[in-house]
Amino acid sequence: MSRPHRRRSDNRRELLCDCAISVLAAEGGRGLTHRAVDRAAEVPEGTTKNYFPTRESLLEAAAGRMTRLHAEAVGRLRETTPHGITPTQVARLYPGLLRRAVREDPTQLLAMVELYLEAVRRPGVREALGRMAASNARASAGLHAAAGLPGSPRDAGVLDAYFLGTAVTLLALPDEALRTVGMDDLHALGTRLFHAAVPGTADDDPAPPAHHQAGPTG
Repeated sequence: MSRPHRRRSDNRRELLCDCAISVLAAEGGRGLTHRAVDRAAEVPEGTTKNYFPTRESLLEAAAGRMTRLHAEAVGRLRETTPHGITPTQVARLYPGLLRRAVREDPTQLLAMVELYLEAVRRPGVREALGRMAASNARASAGLHAAAGLPGSPRDAGVLDAYFLGTAVTLLALPDEALRTVGMDDLHALGTRLFHAAVPGTADDDPAPPAHHQAGPTG
């Protein structure tokens, strides 16, 4: 196979995987079919099946693609972490991450939830998600260490699990219920997640200005 042809093939695979992630987010696991991905990618019918013959191989490819995207994001995080970052600055990252995941573009989060459900029964998907979780935990632990915080990948992994569960709750429940259970302030919620999982930290971050104290829709 020539290199240009291989590059075109790799690009097509990435396109199909990205569209599979979008379909998972929009239609759920049951909506992920070869034809649905063909339509989303605007390619001839049968294209996705040529690359990923079974639904399981398509799911595994989507999980692998998401793992690679997260690895790239982790790399950017490492490269852009400023020297001398403080614990307070690290803590303030999490409300922003929560808002971005839930309010700005929930595609990745929704697709991940569907993949987690599929992983319960599909070892290939489970393996890909396991690599992503371990990579995220190591990256978070490294960021915390750069700020002089204690902790390990295990602590960071617990924080990721807290984050995922919280984000799903924010997506799933109506605003009234979120207010009732005390989850309507994204800044406070993201900060509490950090302090609950990272040893030796205290919730000393002052409340944000009034115009930042938005509820789950702001």
